Amino acid sequence: MGILNLTPDSFSDGGKHSDDPEAAAAAGVGMAAEGATLIDVGGESTRPGAKEVWEGDEIKRVVPVIERLARSGTLVSADPGKAGEMEAALPAGAHIVNDVSALLVRTVAPATATR
Repeated sequence: MGILNLTPDSFSDGGKHSDDPEAAAAAGVGMAAEGATLIDVGGESTRPGAKEVWEGDEIKRVVPVIERLARSGTLVSADPGKAGEMEAALPAGAHIVNDVSALLVRTVAPATATR
């Protein structure tokens, strides 16, 4: 699994993919070319003390990247911070949802996951 963090405060990549969907998608395609079978795309940091991201901003971060990755034939996992992102990621082309809250935090997540 390749991890593609689209957050400016990412601890793993310093936020290098947060402002450019084309470059972020290219990085994900590159991970797949190097052997990653799935690219996990997240728009909100889960690190302790991270600032919460408004749902609309999170969707704007991840959907264009998920769409580009899906069009390239890359398998995509959405790592949503909010239920709205989960709802937007699936029709954008995400194949699975990687919800680190185990569907406990997002109020509509269980209904979205069953669709």
